[in-house]
Amino acid sequence: MKVPLADLRAQYRSLKAEIDAATVEVIESSCFIDGDMVDSFEIEVAHLCGAEYGVGVASGTDALVLSLVACGVGNGDEVITTPFTFGATTEAIALVGATPVYVDIDACTFNLDTNSIENKITSKTKALLPVDLFGQMADRTVLHDLAARYGLRVINDSAQAIGARQNDRPIGADGDTTTLSFYPTKNLGAYGDGGMVLTNDLTIAETLRSLRGHGQTSYGIHERIGYCSRLDSLQAAILKVKLRHLSDWNERRRANADLYNKLLGDVATKDSSGIVLPGYDRANYHIYHQYTVRHNRRNELQAFLKQHEVDSKIFYPMPMHLQTAYAYLGYGKGDLPEVEKVSDEVLSLPVHPELTVEQIEYVTSLIHKFVA
Repeated sequence: MKVPLADLRAQYRSLKAEIDAATVEVIESSCFIDGDMVDSFEIEVAHLCGAEYGVGVASGTDALVLSLVACGVGNGDEVITTPFTFGATTEAIALVGATPVYVDIDACTFNLDTNSIENKITSKTKALLPVDLFGQMADRTVLHDLAARYGLRVINDSAQAIGARQNDRPIGADGDTTTLSFYPTKNLGAYGDGGMVLTNDLTIAETLRSLRGHGQTSYGIHERIGYCSRLDSLQAAILKVKLRHLSDWNERRRANADLYNKLLGDVATKDSSGIVLPGYDRANYHIYHQYTVRHNRRNELQAFLKQHEVDSKIFYPMPMHLQTAYAYLGYGKGDLPEVEKVSDEVLSLPVHPELTVEQIEYVTSLIHKFVA
């Protein structure tokens, strides 16, 4: 039985009539940049995520870069963040001239260890940039308490968490900005790149709209140096169709995760199995962008699954503080022990909404065989 990590072809087939009609509407309108389609999508996403404003941009990476700029982060500033995530988070900080400052992670949630943040705050610290990894939110209460006490900006990287909540508050309710990615394999994925910045601050929203359009405040009037970073109308149209299904898809992901937990629970309780199931903070409504287990023979387990046509993926095999590109920051092996241990053990299993019960049963039966 083949079990893909994602099945975008099956997803498209289930929405074909809606997707095709939406794209034809845009093509016939000849409005490919900005316009009503983008405007209405921004409003819908902002409403879903508990934010006043949504500003569509060209990618999740651009959402981070423009957020940092709009929040006044630049040369000489420090931004506290996590080394256990995709490289775009660190990259964005470096691109605006600021210095990433890493904090180790919580072994249960894989998010920032909020107990380790305060001792990293210096006179140069300008912002906190947590990541809502794999679909569950970082501890907003602690983060925003620290921000209030030290006068810091909070930029939430929620690229993997659209639809998530914490204590019934959605991802865009708190913080200076919250960034989204619509990369095709995200829970809400475009047919290309795309992103959005959410904010409750009108000044930040207006700055973001100017930044994404070459720094213009009206046509031909450039008040700042900007970027060319717009979410195009075709992607907005596709995403508007998918947005209507997001809640159901997230619920299916949660149901799939629950079934994994049930079928793997017996082996996970045995120390000899080496299997550790995903942890979560009970304050979180987790939307399982990834279902990520740990195993002390992770590479062997992945190879075994591949032999039996089950896809899996390692997110992330090398933490950012050990990457060559960021060697100038001066971190070394052993500086962040929890993230280094986790990076050697994590393996993400298929959890997408198109997954069948039979496929999950097949995957878990293979894991039982591997650990026996």
